Amino acid sequence: MTIKFKLPDIPEVEQTPIVKGLLALVEQLIEHSQKQQEDIEVMKDEIRILKGQKKRPKFEPSKLDESTNVEPDEKPSEDNIADKSDPKDPLKKQKKKRSNKKNLPVDRERRITPDNIPDGSQYKGYRDFYVQELVIHSENIRYRLERWLTPDGKLLTGQLPDPLENRHYGSTLVTYLLYQHHHCQTTQPLLLEQIREWGIKMSSGQLNRLLTENKERFHDEKDGLLEVALTQADYITVDDSGARHKGKNGYVTHIGNEFFAWFSSTPTKSRVNFLRLLNGEDYYRLSPEALTYMREHKLKNVPRKLLDALAASPIVEFTGKEAWSKHLEQLNITDERHIRIATEGGLIGALLHKGDVEKLAIISDGAGQFAVFQHGLCWVHAERLIHVLLPMNDNHKKAVEGVREQIWSLYRELKLYKLNPCPKQAEVISLSFDDIFQQKTAYVTLNRALKRLNKLKSKLLLVLNRPEIPIHTNGSETDIRDYVKKRKVSGGTRSDLGQQCRDTFASLKKTCRKLGLSFWQYLADRHHENTILPLPVMLREKLS
Repeated sequence: MTIKFKLPDIPEVEQTPIVKGLLALVEQLIEHSQKQQEDIEVMKDEIRILKGQKKRPKFEPSKLDESTNVEPDEKPSEDNIADKSDPKDPLKKQKKKRSNKKNLPVDRERRITPDNIPDGSQYKGYRDFYVQELVIHSENIRYRLERWLTPDGKLLTGQLPDPLENRHYGSTLVTYLLYQHHHCQTTQPLLLEQIREWGIKMSSGQLNRLLTENKERFHDEKDGLLEVALTQADYITVDDSGARHKGKNGYVTHIGNEFFAWFSSTPTKSRVNFLRLLNGEDYYRLSPEALTYMREHKLKNVPRKLLDALAASPIVEFTGKEAWSKHLEQLNITDERHIRIATEGGLIGALLHKGDVEKLAIISDGAGQFAVFQHGLCWVHAERLIHVLLPMNDNHKKAVEGVREQIWSLYRELKLYKLNPCPKQAEVISLSFDDIFQQKTAYVTLNRALKRLNKLKSKLLLVLNRPEIPIHTNGSETDIRDYVKKRKVSGGTRSDLGQQCRDTFASLKKTCRKLGLSFWQYLADRHHENTILPLPVMLREKLS
């Protein structure tokens, strides 16, 4: 039971210093009591769980009572339900439903004559009634491969059709299995139970092999997406989430924009790991650009002897972690932190050698591993630092609400600026940023958050120089949500091949959706005619 407190309204004239002090003390005691009450409820739930019971359920207020403005005991009627539609607003008018079955292809037609037609009746045509049906049944095909013995003693045998690839399961069945497992997030046990009920004889091991083995062409197509994006795209948004593998916690990294999505699961989520993902391989290059990058990105705190040793090295390339580690040992670079910084520089040098990646804008939620090249920040995550604050009194609450309103007002100005960039408007927005994040309020914790965000001005206002980039990472948040759902349903992967397939088909599915391509049609085409263009080619056309 939560105790509600309400302080009496004391006129300003009667609020002496002693009264004000007592009011402040009472507010603190009320807040402390409320926090204690919340802690007590949490501990009660923990005790219930330890005793094998369930937590106390939380019932949300009925939305029906709010919308109909009636008491809970009353039953809503047609008289007290308000019509919220506004006749002056065309967007709120109810649209008439249009029939979408006129152009429906007809596979089977059946004419039905009325019973007991009286004599003298006239035929007046017919009324169409469409019924959409799904036909599901197993089909077992026996290919009788003829065998012929030639006069010279050779034995000729008929060959199976190409789509079968010497499998005992048809291409449509394989397509369905991939679609259900990777798109509908159906687990393998449920999928196996489903097809067995339809008359398909298959073992759990065979199902796993059909879902994971011989998928090299899909893996190559997925890897090609990132290669095209790094050379053609102006920006990418990134995010990461948890991903269990072989019973251990790991991470999945998302890279994408409005035309593609790319996932990769790794044990760590460091900056070295992110740069390796961008490289696509363990490829390192020592170059002046790499050393310059290390100095410009606040890596100059490394002892001078380390940079001197790297600078004295010739411009060489290394493939593989062993070759790179051996080179660092020869330069007497053995400290863990120094190895990490040198590795970052070597990976960045390799990326810059591959293409003009330095102009690539990377928009993230502020995670440190993504802070490379032109790094922009998401405004939604930045504002969250203010939103999560817990005001202590009304003055603090008003201060937080005022700052949040100012931030979202500036956010709307940035959205308008993206549509029509203007140098004068960019200067106005920059000054508005200073006014918001350099102000002082009565809330000390809020001032600290504003000061922290003010130091990120160049990253938050990167859009002023690059109007084409987004000012949020909503795309990455949306893309990775399906991955999180699959993790909750299936847990984690148990084999490296399963992990690779999970990343590959998650990437291909999201990319198909963004390119306006049916994932089912894509899978079916790859197992039949293979007439749909490779996704990297389609992505290149979109980005060009």
